[in-house]
Amino acid sequence: MNFQIKGGKQLQGTIVTNTAKNSAVVLLCAALLNKNITTLYGVPRIEEVNRIIEVLESLKVKLQWRSNHILEITPPKKIFLKSLNVKAAIKTRSIILLLGVLVHDLNSFQLPQPGGCKLGARTIRPHFFALEKMSISIKTLPKAYQIKHNGLKPANIVLYESGDTVTENAIMAGAKTKGTTIIKFASCNYQVQDLCYLLTRLGVKIKGIGTTTLTIEGKPHINKPITYHISEDPIESMLFLSVAATTNSSLTIKRCPIDFLELELLKLEKMGFRYKILRRYKGKNKHTNLVDIKTFPSLLIALEEKIYARPYPGLNIDNLPFFVPIATQARGTTLIHDWVYEKRALYYTELTKLGADIILADPHRVYIKGPTKLTAREIICPPALRPAAIILIAMLKAKGISLLRNVYSINRGYEDLAKRLKTLNADIEII
Repeated sequence: MNFQIKGGKQLQGTIVTNTAKNSAVVLLCAALLNKNITTLYGVPRIEEVNRIIEVLESLKVKLQWRSNHILEITPPKKIFLKSLNVKAAIKTRSIILLLGVLVHDLNSFQLPQPGGCKLGARTIRPHFFALEKMSISIKTLPKAYQIKHNGLKPANIVLYESGDTVTENAIMAGAKTKGTTIIKFASCNYQVQDLCYLLTRLGVKIKGIGTTTLTIEGKPHINKPITYHISEDPIESMLFLSVAATTNSSLTIKRCPIDFLELELLKLEKMGFRYKILRRYKGKNKHTNLVDIKTFPSLLIALEEKIYARPYPGLNIDNLPFFVPIATQARGTTLIHDWVYEKRALYYTELTKLGADIILADPHRVYIKGPTKLTAREIICPPALRPAAIILIAMLKAKGISLLRNVYSINRGYEDLAKRLKTLNADIEII
């Protein structure tokens, strides 16, 4: 699938933030902890979710769509990995989230090494270091991981890094382990909080939700029919904020999870970006704080300080790339430091094909000089979700007709993005 974009015009209209990809994939995996029916509301129809669904179906999990975005998950009485859909599994890094789930059903098993975005060395050793505290042994094979244990033990876990997926795996491993498991230096990002709120609905006692120390009282037997509404995606809200700032447009962006956007909005405000919060309210899960944001055409200036990401409550690592197209339209030089991934800063330089003035200082840092006039070109999507999305944003600004080829990377994380952009008066076609 390719996108043809006629850029160079201001957009207008209202867009609603969809539910979070990163929450959906972990909640789909966590549903296997429940021996009863889990019904998830707001499941995004995206390729990343499709791959996890294919994996779960291959494990004889019954998945039934009750409507376009309501999914009912019924686990099998017993899980057998012999039928695992390896082809689907290796396409998504989310497969690693089954590690903390399957240890409750199997004493010995293998998981394929995960795929997903190509962003350099993304070690999963922090998962090993965390789970070995619970008496789980993990061995790396050429194409898979061998997991073994003789019974799980509660533990006091200090995470090697405050990653989202390692925190989620430790939480899910502790959720059904009898006794008290304490996780320190935990991520408290939106998807981790979603997981904790789902588990508390299942009767697992968790203290410290939203903080970096979690105390979990394991519940060995979970058998309860529940429903849960997935939270909205701050990364998608940020995409539309980036669209508005880059194209100098007036947009209304609804259902933005403000707790996970406040620092991003402050940085944008100091760059001269004008916006107004129209109203505040709770999400359908009764936990997420939402706002509607109105943006206005703005004259942007570069920040003197570098822009970089940190674990929550810092600027979200997935939101950092969206400052790249914005910086191309800001007066001055912006330094963006993407310290987490070795390759992602390299993908930022793809915007030079559209006329952006970007200097790659090293594999982690780029200097962006603006404002620059962007012009249409043909570009092939990089194999990474957020870098692909920022090329699309820049093409909306670039005058002329651009062609963005092979947009699978974008479809991994955004549902019907081209159609939704058209509602904002974007001239974009699927070809």
